[in-house]
Amino acid sequence: MLLEEPFSTFGMLNPTGHAAIYLSRVCAVTPTRLRRCLPGETGAVISRYHKISGYDWIAIPLVPYLYAVDQPQDAPVFANAEEVASLRDRYRRAHLQPVAPDGSDGETPKGEWIQLIGSAYDRQIYGFEIETTEEQDDQLIHELNSRSNKSHFNLLFHNCADFSRTVMNLYYPHALKRSFVADAGISTPKQMAKSLVRYSKRHSDLHFSVFVIPQIPGSRPMSKPVYGVAESPLKSKKYAIPLLVLHPWITGGVAVAYFFNGRFNPDRQAQARYDAEQMSQPIEVVPTSSHSGNTEGTEAIYERNSHQTPAPAFGGYQAR
Repeated sequence: MLLEEPFSTFGMLNPTGHAAIYLSRVCAVTPTRLRRCLPGETGAVISRYHKISGYDWIAIPLVPYLYAVDQPQDAPVFANAEEVASLRDRYRRAHLQPVAPDGSDGETPKGEWIQLIGSAYDRQIYGFEIETTEEQDDQLIHELNSRSNKSHFNLLFHNCADFSRTVMNLYYPHALKRSFVADAGISTPKQMAKSLVRYSKRHSDLHFSVFVIPQIPGSRPMSKPVYGVAESPLKSKKYAIPLLVLHPWITGGVAVAYFFNGRFNPDRQAQARYDAEQMSQPIEVVPTSSHSGNTEGTEAIYERNSHQTPAPAFGGYQAR
């Protein structure tokens, strides 16, 4: 599961960030149809989006999702806003016309399609990885390919975190749960990550690791820390002080909810940093601790399988 920090003006208003699912053995025939990966492919990131061609979920190959390029060696180590926009539009024109077609004048369309590619330019991303099986992957592929992929996005009850929760619970039933105390019953990306960490500690037989993908630096604003519902007004002076003055009892209740059920710091969980140079093979985290489900003090090592063939071009979209 990918926990992504909030950014831009909307991120200031809604600091809960974004959630997505990365699957190293599941790839995309198209942005809306899945298949098993071929040798050397790096998998796909799947998430729910709002107002992108009416689809409920869209799958993007890992490297383009992070860096808006086909191959990891093409990702810049520093990029300004104009360079990021150019990379995104170039990839969109080559691979994403079905979900983000040109505008009526042939120009780059407006809209939220930019969330599909180049995510690492906008924000820092935390990855919470748990062991799965090929049979579980096949079940997910069948489930998503066979059902209607029509958007019914709702920020409160049918958002990106709800989609991630549904996918993870298909692999491991009841692993991810909402918090009715810390988040008022709303699914948030941070709560989903926290639930997965707790699940891994209860199931130490499953390999579990946490990594961070840093934001690509440049003359662009850096992303902000990700918060839960109760945490948001407490961590922001803009909201905390007026709320404390006008509604001290409400503020006290929110504080209790946060301190007893909402505290979770992904930075303390992260065991390794992962950059574009390591993206030519699927992420494979090998915990060196004898208790792989214990996320405290575990060192993650990223292995690159030299016997595998390079990842295919064409943005990773390749029919079998």
